[in-house]
Amino acid sequence: MTKTLIAAALFAATGFAQAQSATYAIDPTHTFVNFEAKHFGTSTLRGRFDKKEGTVTFDKAAKTGKVEITIDTGSVSTGVGPLDGHLKSKDFFGSAEFPTAKFVGDKFSFNGDKVSTVAGTLTLRGKAQPVTLTATNFNCYMNPMLKREVCGGDFEATIQRSLWDVSYGLPGIPDDTRLLIQIEAVKQ
Repeated sequence: MTKTLIAAALFAATGFAQAQSATYAIDPTHTFVNFEAKHFGTSTLRGRFDKKEGTVTFDKAAKTGKVEITIDTGSVSTGVGPLDGHLKSKDFFGSAEFPTAKFVGDKFSFNGDKVSTVAGTLTLRGKAQPVTLTATNFNCYMNPMLKREVCGGDFEATIQRSLWDVSYGLPGIPDDTRLLIQIEAVKQ
């Protein structure tokens, strides 16, 4: 997620690298926001949000960036209609009152040239709490069809849903909820 072509020319001319960031648009066909929660200590309930959008600014040379992802909470999907309806209710996401959730991450950590964590704030049900996403995979490549750079990876975090006033079913349904985010973003 970078914009360094001009910096390379300036570096050659002056000996100083001036880092510049590039903007990447999240590709909704290659970006998935999933969650997992234990169901009364037995099976794992899995769901996803089908509608999401956002941008990433990224500078590999400066090792900085910012990501903004907006999620339509009414697009929650578990494959079970009545459960989806319950998750949209005030017991969980409160989608009528809080139609979106948003993650804004602006603290990037790197392992070499690869993003290793992105820390920021998750706003859900009108409450903002810190969240750090850990990269389990990250890469940039030149997309042969788009003829543009694409960066992305797999990110995850475990959150306590009660921090966002989602406490329905506690303690039978555990507080810990695992977020799994697969993201690809196309350089603009």
